[in-house]
This record gives sequence, structure tokens and C-alpha cells, in this order.
Amino acid sequence: MTIKIKHNNYAFIDSQNLNLGVQKQGWKLDFAKFRILLRDKYDVQRAFIFIGFVPGNQVLYSYLQNNGYNCIFKPTVLKTNNGKTEVKGNCDADLVLHTMIEYSNFEKAVIVAGDGDYYCLYEYLSKQNKLFKIIVPNKKFSSLIRKFNMFIVNIQLFKDKLIK
Repeated sequence: MTIKIKHNNYAFIDSQNLNLGVQKQGWKLDFAKFRILLRDKYDVQRAFIFIGFVPGNQVLYSYLQNNGYNCIFKPTVLKTNNGKTEVKGNCDADLVLHTMIEYSNFEKAVIVAGDGDYYCLYEYLSKQNKLFKIIVPNKKFSSLIRKFNMFIVNIQLFKDKLIK
């Protein structure tokens, strides 16, 4: 009988990057299934999801929290572009900051984003042997992070398990 060693890994998730990435590939993510995958496949004990706070989305936030996510909220702003109003809640700095706040509490980090803005975080965690995986939600991700190919996993590999 083999005993699986439990690790204390944490996930840090850019919700907008994740959500828009899978939508661009033509499917919707089941966040409950994704949390289970993070726990079972990558030993993620805590999953921090960085999300812009919109007052009418309390049902979504409760759903995420009830499925094991620690929601880190970012204030949002409305941005109009070509007559189209978008809600913006850029969470990049928050994700980096919280990863460093939690640094001593986890063995390894799973970062969910394909954004080159996290290059310095990937580099630092890699040098400290604390980077476990980078789950990219897009088929095309920033060329800046190709240096970390050995850590990169495309969420598309799990589509059948994660589709809503």
C-alpha cells in the first residue's frame, strides 16, 4: 500500500485571466470542479482567488467561498471603450503581494495566469524552489514566461473534467 504524502501547496488565481481565457476557448469553467482538481492533483490546501468586487455579485462570491476559495477582493472601476462599458479590477499587484504575504506558509505555489506581468513572481518563486505549477488559461500566453516552460500546464488539458 502506497501512502500519498500531503503537501501544503497554495494556489493564487487571477480570476479575470482565468475566466476570460477559458471563455476565449469556447467553454465555461466549473469553479467547484477546478478547486477539487487543485486539491487532488496539486495538493493545494488553500486557493486564493483575486477578483474585482461588484456589489451585485454576492451569489458568485458565496459560491466561490463555499467551494473552498479564499476570495481577495479588488475595488473595480467602470471603463468605457468604444461606447462599451467594462468593469475593470486589475488584480496583478494584489496577487503578487498576497503570494509574498503567504510565502512562509506554503511549500510550493500554483499560479493560475498566463500573464507576463507575473514574470518577476515566477522568477523569484522558481529561484527559491517554491514554484510548483503555472496553469495558463489561454492557448496563447505571454512569451515572457516561456522561460518557465517546465512549470507550465495548459488548463485545456483538463477541459473534460472542468467544463460547466
